[in-house]
Amino acid sequence: MSASIAAPLPLGAPRRAWLTDLPVLLVAVVWGTSYLAAKGITTTHTVIAVLVLRFAVVLPVLVVAGWSRLRALSAAQWRGAATLGLILSGIFLLETYGVVHTSATNAGLIISLTMILTPLAEAAVTRVAPPRAFLAAAGLSVTGVVLLTQGGGFTAPSLGDLLMLLAALARTVHVLAMSRIKAVESADSLSLTTVQLGSAVAVFAVIAAFPGTGASPWTVALDFGPREWAGLIFLSVFCTLFAFFVQMWAVRRSSPSRVSLLLGTEPLWAAAVGIALAGDRPGALGLAGAILVLAGTTWGRRAADKDAG
Repeated sequence: MSASIAAPLPLGAPRRAWLTDLPVLLVAVVWGTSYLAAKGITTTHTVIAVLVLRFAVVLPVLVVAGWSRLRALSAAQWRGAATLGLILSGIFLLETYGVVHTSATNAGLIISLTMILTPLAEAAVTRVAPPRAFLAAAGLSVTGVVLLTQGGGFTAPSLGDLLMLLAALARTVHVLAMSRIKAVESADSLSLTTVQLGSAVAVFAVIAAFPGTGASPWTVALDFGPREWAGLIFLSVFCTLFAFFVQMWAVRRSSPSRVSLLLGTEPLWAAAVGIALAGDRPGALGLAGAILVLAGTTWGRRAADKDAG
């Protein structure tokens, strides 16, 4: 998601573009579901512990599966992937504390600003203005998100809202960094994902060791029942491992703006999960917003294809 992306696919080829887009859309689906899953197992006092467990569950599997490729990484590739992991840890800290301190409605709305912030940041870095059609499409999608989330009632800004805004900025930094750190261009996605998650869990473990940061991971794990463990495994395997592996894979074959726009449909899927599982009723405005999100995403993809072609 830029000129430094290694071996980009020809975006003008619809078949190949969709092969990249579909997994990214699936990531948006599981991320949309993650708000409900995280709220079900996290409290203010267990944020750090849940993050440690969320990452630690999948990390040993990744290390064993990709040990030979991990050993083949150069020192520069380790440093580059570890840097991405530090940014990733900031994203998860901000998002998880943000979700705890604000409504899911506000969280979904504010985090969707990533799809506006990314092309603007990319334009500032490359000094190449994004296509007007792309900006218009992103604006249409954001308008749709606003309508979509009004059914839940948009409250006054809170600490959680500010944290989610910072999370959107951190997501933008992470996406741009993935496409611009030259050292990681030639490394395989599995190794890079493993090092990123390892760096992030190391950050969370260090924070958990300090007093006053909440319950310990061990205590939280012992208190979890079957429902909490099911939620944690979903967050670990699908919302973390699968999602960031796909993002790392896709960003090296597309553009930051294109991937960000597709991930920007996350609030739409969050609303769908809320309707199906939590009994939410978006009303006419919400349904209109869903249509605008889909329309804006489709338009933005075509704009990105035209600009790259």
